[in-house]
Amino acid sequence: MSSLELISLAAGYGPRPILRDVSLSVAGGEVLALAGPNGAGKSTLIRVISGVLPATAGQARLDGADLLRLPAGQRARRVAVVPQMIHLPDAYTVGEIVLMGRSPHLGLWSGESRHDCEVAWGAMRATHVEELSERRVGELSGGEQQRVVLARALAQEPQVLLLDEPTAHLDLKHQVGVLELVRGLAQERNLIVLMTLHDLNQAALYADRVALLQQGQIVAQGSANDVFRSELLSRVYGVPVTVSRHPLRDVPVVLPDGK
Repeated sequence: MSSLELISLAAGYGPRPILRDVSLSVAGGEVLALAGPNGAGKSTLIRVISGVLPATAGQARLDGADLLRLPAGQRARRVAVVPQMIHLPDAYTVGEIVLMGRSPHLGLWSGESRHDCEVAWGAMRATHVEELSERRVGELSGGEQQRVVLARALAQEPQVLLLDEPTAHLDLKHQVGVLELVRGLAQERNLIVLMTLHDLNQAALYADRVALLQQGQIVAQGSANDVFRSELLSRVYGVPVTVSRHPLRDVPVVLPDGK
């Protein structure tokens, strides 16, 4: 089974350290949510794993290979990213955007093959955007665009899928749709999934495990039942919270005290 292991990762911006001694592991088919307050280092960790930001120390090992030392092209064949801010060229069709996900698998001057088109079409089917394939992305809703970006990421045929706030700017229906889709894809395709989430209740419902960050360090990791404790969350977020139980699921529900 595939696995991603982060070993004592550290990173920062110039002289300012952000991540310090971050270690965790995620197995294929598992969804791990990165939670924590603004500035805790969640998005920075996504950037380091994807190669956008260099690490200053540590390793990120995928099935024994250090992702941090791989050339960009090889890393892109293993790791796909769904960014927080979606910037898609309005004039392109959905099919064209998704086919761009095959770029890491193409030679310098080669075009897409029949196999590339089949992979892209399979990614559109998996994310339920195949009926939108001829539509211009500028005509789509935010939820539809998010699924298109997810399809493009799947077209890379990655082992690791990184999502930075995938529910940002979406209404409740589309938030649930995206998170259920990601959870299902992880299991069906044996994907290693890391996603940053501000909504702790979404993390409890849709992630197998949670890593809670504070000031660039992991202060707790495990199931939501283990991590989401009122005293810990109150300290990390700096606001009193109450942790109760979901009425239908065996997961915690986190609510501010409102004092």
